[in-house]
Amino acid sequence: MAKKFYVVWQGRKPGIYDNWNEAKAQVDKFAGAKYKSFPSFAEAKAAFGQAADKSIGQASKAVKPSAAKSKAGVSEHQVVLGQYDVVLYTDGGCDPNPGQAGSGVAEYQSGVLTNLWYGLYNPNGTNNTAELNALTQALQMAQQASAQGKSVKIFSDSQYSINCISNWAYGWKAKGWTRKGGEIANLELIQQAHELYDSLKDAIELEHVAAHVGIEGNELADRMSIYAVDQTELDFVALPQPIDVSAVLALRAG
Repeated sequence: MAKKFYVVWQGRKPGIYDNWNEAKAQVDKFAGAKYKSFPSFAEAKAAFGQAADKSIGQASKAVKPSAAKSKAGVSEHQVVLGQYDVVLYTDGGCDPNPGQAGSGVAEYQSGVLTNLWYGLYNPNGTNNTAELNALTQALQMAQQASAQGKSVKIFSDSQYSINCISNWAYGWKAKGWTRKGGEIANLELIQQAHELYDSLKDAIELEHVAAHVGIEGNELADRMSIYAVDQTELDFVALPQPIDVSAVLALRAG
């Protein structure tokens, strides 16, 4: 059977995947999912558009971006760290999905890693709830930093979470928190995060980041989300200092 590549435009983690099981996990029971198979990687990449170069890292190892592109993305983020007083990377993990879920945040101040946060363990969670919880925690941190006059940027590798709180929520709210396709999943989490975002949107920046392409903040937040699962940590707590980045990156990945 000829190998196929799957483009996920709208799903849990948009990107290009080289096997159906991984792609299906992103779109199965996902409202508004948009995906399609292609006979070659080149066609899949072209269909995914310019965003493919940023999101392709979410695919399996067989279709990782070139080393040059990965290094470019990493370098860009090194520059970003120096442009804001506070930079926060968020991630949520679930093993399996649905299953045991946890959230993580990597916090940088003035370009230096200052804290790693983990917790909010849920034995019956989903990847989406974990991502929303992580983003909510980051928004709470951003609220405190912004009140002190600091510039803040938040990165999340969950297009779903970003769209929920910064895009779709406005339409849902205008319709009394309803949607045409049925009930809104994770509504309470979305409402909480959206309220925070709406109060901060003119003072902070929120942006999507590709997952697992070697960007330190994203990788650290990922490890913290799974560490929360392994530790079954219910609260949201800081990893004890000093932080050994190499040891953290050696932890189980999501």
